[in-house]
Amino acid sequence: MSYSTRTRGSVTPARVCTILAFVFAVLAFLVSPLLFGLAALALGLVGGFLGDRPLGWYAAAAGVAGAVLGVLLTSLLLNS
Repeated sequence: MSYSTRTRGSVTPARVCTILAFVFAVLAFLVSPLLFGLAALALGLVGGFLGDRPLGWYAAAAGVAGAVLGVLLTSLLLNS
């Protein structure tokens, strides 16, 4: 049996980094792919390393996906 010192509803720094990474992943897709994509990747990795697993890793992957999709969307809009 595993006991956690974290109480229900408490917000850890790892969770804050993960949530910000998901927000930046969306902003990477909509606003600035490179800036927000890199920020989402970094915050997701920090959240994962600080203990918010696997959600931190998912946030890092979402940041990369948001950056790639944002670049593709931008290139499609500029070339049409």
